[in-house]
Amino acid sequence: MDINVIGGGPGGLYSSILLKKANPDWDITVYERDPADNTYGWGIVFSGSTLSALREADYKTHQEITDRFARWDPIDIHYQREHIRCGGHRFAGLMRSDLKDILRERANELGVEMHWNHNVEAPEQYADETDLLIGADGLKSVTRDAWEDQFKPRVRMGNAKFAWFGTEKPFDVFTFIFRENEHGFWRVHAYPGRKSTFIVECTEATWANAGLDEKDEAEAHAYFEELFADHLESYSLESKLYTWRNFPIVKNRTWSHENVVLIGDAAHTAHFSIGAGTKMAMEDAIALYEGFEEHDGDVQGAMNWYEKERRPGSMRFRRHRNRVASISRTPSAILTSTQNNSRSIF
Repeated sequence: MDINVIGGGPGGLYSSILLKKANPDWDITVYERDPADNTYGWGIVFSGSTLSALREADYKTHQEITDRFARWDPIDIHYQREHIRCGGHRFAGLMRSDLKDILRERANELGVEMHWNHNVEAPEQYADETDLLIGADGLKSVTRDAWEDQFKPRVRMGNAKFAWFGTEKPFDVFTFIFRENEHGFWRVHAYPGRKSTFIVECTEATWANAGLDEKDEAEAHAYFEELFADHLESYSLESKLYTWRNFPIVKNRTWSHENVVLIGDAAHTAHFSIGAGTKMAMEDAIALYEGFEEHDGDVQGAMNWYEKERRPGSMRFRRHRNRVASISRTPSAILTSTQNNSRSIF
């Protein structure tokens, strides 16, 4: 069997690994528009249940991933002078760049053919020459766009603005910080790693009041380093790609058509405060692989199995995601929402 994969992120690479490991005689080729060592994200978080699934799917990558983990249990919430700690969770995380290195090396070891700096402009050609085309090409999926009439995608932008930063400050647990100043209300979502991830989120009005539409990267860093000085403790912020975005809510009527299937953010999104898009993409890859195992290599049967297995979980995340993608304007409402969501993260 021949399989083409558009997208060399964790979802695309992990799909290739699982299918190639189970079927060494299959020809699997990955096409990625960015360089092999390029990554824009910071940390990636996995829950205990996700780690169990990764261990069962491919023990070797699971072992290499867990060897690089930072692990923690509680969730901390800071609001005004109040500090709330919620225990009883199991989380672990690593740098996105480390995960990509692990998956790329494993794919190469198994014989997956990989093409980097390869921009796909006509996915139809890649579908015509193969038995299966996997669209793992993210939020701005060219695969989804090429079959728009069949997938019937709906993309809606949330109201909240957010930006991703990194910091050497060693946060030891999931940390939610709520802060109000003269410009409005802010929320920080920070978590551990070799470098900690530090996500700042706010309303459109707060973002505009702070003049962030006119501030450059250095000015934005200075603004938040001062605003959250008590938590950053003189540590600085840094960006890989400084930009403010609204969270995109992606839905598709179907995730497959003929010999084309969507996984990860191309098919669905999950807000970063209730679930990691990376972990969901890798779980999609597991379900697609299991579909082939259940249906003895039949493409249509595998795609049907995958969507049947994964869509209910995506719907559950969607209900939570829609609440947090449009951030409330009142501090108490946001705090209540975060406390509720903390019980259902991942």
